[in-house]
Amino acid sequence: MKDVASQAGVGLKTVSRVVNGEPGVTPETERRVQEAIEALGFRRNDSARVLRKGRTATVGLVLEDLADPFYGPLNRAVEEVARAHGALLINGSSAEDPDRERELALALCARRVDGLIVIPAGDDHRYLEPEMRAGVSTVFVDRPAGRIEADVVLSDSFGGARGGVAHLIAGGHRRIGFIGDQPRIHTVAERLRGYRAAMAEAGLPVAEAWVSLGSTAPDRVSAAAEAMLRGPDPVTAVFAGNNRVTVTVVRVLAAHGRPVALVGFDDFELADLLRPGVTVVAQDPAALGRVATDRLFQRLAGADLTPSRIELPTHLIPRGSGELPPTG
Repeated sequence: MKDVASQAGVGLKTVSRVVNGEPGVTPETERRVQEAIEALGFRRNDSARVLRKGRTATVGLVLEDLADPFYGPLNRAVEEVARAHGALLINGSSAEDPDRERELALALCARRVDGLIVIPAGDDHRYLEPEMRAGVSTVFVDRPAGRIEADVVLSDSFGGARGGVAHLIAGGHRRIGFIGDQPRIHTVAERLRGYRAAMAEAGLPVAEAWVSLGSTAPDRVSAAAEAMLRGPDPVTAVFAGNNRVTVTVVRVLAAHGRPVALVGFDDFELADLLRPGVTVVAQDPAALGRVATDRLFQRLAGADLTPSRIELPTHLIPRGSGELPPTG
């Protein structure tokens, strides 16, 4: 900065004001300082700035899987809000592994991020209590934190699933299968609860063979769908618990001998172009990201907020697959 000040013919304070975007510098003086900065290749020392201000202007995002289409819009929304606040986003994937989630979250804290947004893989987040007491604001998304009090932003998984299954029931279906992800995941449990609630409200039984939870690997989902379609009481409709499950079920149904209705939770690319189009319960991952990051920056700004649960609505998009009548 001394070299820049000398070349521009100004004081150190003037250089500091220009570098930090502060007022009180004439346009001509700012031009001379910027020319000196460019000529000398000056770069601000952010490490020194962190020591002085106590903030790094970075936030961390722990996702389940960056390759999952659901998380792309969410990640982008978090990044856009962070950028609007002058902060850099650092993210990583937990791969649905609680140990990896913990390792990644603590690594981000060790790099002194100002705040964390976490899509939890585990069910015990007490390891973050010391970091939160030390000032690392933390907001959970899509699933609540385990065994600690913290902000969480969710979609209405229970209501969305109940509405999707009720839509199939209104179309005349009585034997409806549910295929979902791992049962320990909060959203899976809530969607299964919604499915059971809709069936119970209609006075319909749920056969054990009509519910299958586990890995979303195509082989596992395909086997589950085939078993439901070919059992002694074959289902006439399927409710798929997330977009990965839905895509696999679409492939199974394409090769099946009779029409079977399908409603999936989560929209996905090209769902409207299939024949029939896939009826979905859509949530808004970008809104989840925006609301969570807004909440995070409210805390970073010093707002005295009680940890809260913010639940965003879902909506049904009928496209044809969920409106097929029952056969057999």
